[in-house]
Amino acid sequence: MAPLYVGALQCGAYATARLPVPRRAELLRAHSTNVANLRAGRWGTLATSAAFVEEPLPAAYGVALLAALGTAEARWGAGRAAAVFAAGHVGASLLVYAGLRGRRWARRAAARPAPELEAAGGAGTAHAVDVGASYGFYATLGALAASVPHRGARAAATGGLLALGAVPVVRRGRTFTDVGHLTALALGVAMGAAGTPVRGRIPATERDVTGPVPSATPVHGRAVGALPAPAWRPAGRGPGGIASPRAGV
Repeated sequence: MAPLYVGALQCGAYATARLPVPRRAELLRAHSTNVANLRAGRWGTLATSAAFVEEPLPAAYGVALLAALGTAEARWGAGRAAAVFAAGHVGASLLVYAGLRGRRWARRAAARPAPELEAAGGAGTAHAVDVGASYGFYATLGALAASVPHRGARAAATGGLLALGAVPVVRRGRTFTDVGHLTALALGVAMGAAGTPVRGRIPATERDVTGPVPSATPVHGRAVGALPAPAWRPAGRGPGGIASPRAGV
């Protein structure tokens, strides 16, 4: 699925690039998750915006996107990988929209103009072109980092990604997409952490078969070779010291 999506995204980018500039701008704005579209109830843009990009993908970015989505699909399956991508894309888009609307309301309450939200002719933030796969890409990266098995490597990967995502947000001249990227990354980390199983845990139905096989011949009320009951058992552990299960994703 990952190669098909990235290939379709790139082919669509080359196709839209051949359109006249006014037509191309109109098409991209019509599928953008910007304030104007969502405020007007065009919620379908939450899905269609992930099918368009403003320019053909640079080779490095295309390879990185394909690698992230392909790795997620190989590790979790196509269904969960698509769910993480979609949740990051939709969730970040909605949170950015809520933040922009809240900023506008705050400016109105303070009687200060917000020209970037009120710009006519589609030149401001409210009518900005906001399409692409970056929110889903960042969410997938965050989920992959948060699902690294080794605890130290997991902490380093998630901390490093969040720090890199925060750098554009704290600088001057930041854009709402910078905030959206950090938001998508945080959503991905949360999804990855929630879906990471504890290592060393196995289902309770699996028995330890490394010991002697019990015999059917009873000796003093106990089968020959049967393991004696343990004198004590640590809390939270099953027979033979095997950890009790915890559901994973």
